[in-house]
Amino acid sequence: MKETIGRLVAQFEQGVRSDEPELVRFKSIFLAALEAGRVRAAEPDGQGGWRVNTWVQQGILLIFKTDRLAGFSRGARDKASLAPRLLDQSCGNVRVVPGGSTVRAGAFVGNNVVLMPPSYMNIGSYLGDGSMLDSHALLGSCAQVGHKVHVSAGVILGGVLEPVGSRPVIIEDEVLIGGQCGIYEGVLVRRRAVLSSGTILNGSTKVYDAVRDRWLERTEGHPLEIPEGAVLVPGTRPLTAVGPRGQGVALSIAVIVKYRDASTDAKVTLNEVLHSEVTP
Repeated sequence: MKETIGRLVAQFEQGVRSDEPELVRFKSIFLAALEAGRVRAAEPDGQGGWRVNTWVQQGILLIFKTDRLAGFSRGARDKASLAPRLLDQSCGNVRVVPGGSTVRAGAFVGNNVVLMPPSYMNIGSYLGDGSMLDSHALLGSCAQVGHKVHVSAGVILGGVLEPVGSRPVIIEDEVLIGGQCGIYEGVLVRRRAVLSSGTILNGSTKVYDAVRDRWLERTEGHPLEIPEGAVLVPGTRPLTAVGPRGQGVALSIAVIVKYRDASTDAKVTLNEVLHSEVTP
């Protein structure tokens, strides 16, 4: 499939009209592979890291560039190949609570997943087994979410398709994400981390680790990475080198106030985690 995408993309960039039956066949096979989890925009590399599959991003972009618009129910119009998925019994033990949630074509939904209304999963996103997507939560294009992750109400996990090769947001297993959090620009959240409500993480966010007295931030070629088991809350730091009128101005950061230990139940509520032993 990787070679097929490369050839079709090259033909498109050279202005050569691809064979329509071949394009239709490719789109069907490619979207089915994404929905089955056989193909992912990013995947574990077997050495504790993650590998971005740029060819998957290219395949998704090819669909957008070559597909025609089509009408769907209730006045919706989108690319013809990207009709919302119908999650029936063949998709496993998935709960889609009535009220307006949408899973776009090319998104993977694991077994025992719960989708509360209204929530949205974009093409290329991945939601692992036993995870929950709460009301008004968004999984952007190619965002990767592991197993037993709780994505609370109002959370946005940013998507990425261009430039090709950009890292998607990655949330590893058993992470708890509080309400109204926003995670963008390829941030990597390691397993069992806890994000307090309202925490915002992007490529420019600085994170202070109050337990280990260190600063975490994105560096060249490496995303902002939240350590395994870290418990984060929103914070601020004073803006230095300001004029007299800038006194008291502060910048938004995130603060690691503790690390979860073996005695912390993976299913504990956010409130319990954040209000017990929050002082390092």
